[in-house]
Amino acid sequence: MENIALIESFSEFKDDKSIDRVTLMAILEEVFRAALKRKYGSDDNFDIIINPDKGDLEIWRNRVVVEDGEVEDPNEEISLSAARKIEPDFEVGEDVSEEVKLEDLGRRAILALRQNLISKIHEHDNTNVFKQFKDLEGEIYSA
Repeated sequence: MENIALIESFSEFKDDKSIDRVTLMAILEEVFRAALKRKYGSDDNFDIIINPDKGDLEIWRNRVVVEDGEVEDPNEEISLSAARKIEPDFEVGEDVSEEVKLEDLGRRAILALRQNLISKIHEHDNTNVFKQFKDLEGEIYSA
């Protein structure tokens, strides 16, 4: 699924559930961070950029270039030879940012991401309903 179609479907969902844009963006980022944490073990070195106006979603992984054979954590470090395949003028100690495609997460992670998103939306919906009726506590209504 393309990023544009992804954001458009979330926008339709947002309208159905009457969720404001800021809350939807926060929920989306939280869900994607959870998926990244499951796949890579940590989400500290990832940047998630969500632009609802353009329908854009980008995930960038930032890693530090180290000498070949000295990679201790492949999530946070990249070998010099692998970095030079991305761009030939990288040197040891520099930061490399590479885009992570949704396909790179894998089918299972995307399905889990979908379930997590649905769960977060329902949780938000339930909280709104609770707040609405909490304000009516002590009043009598007839239907």
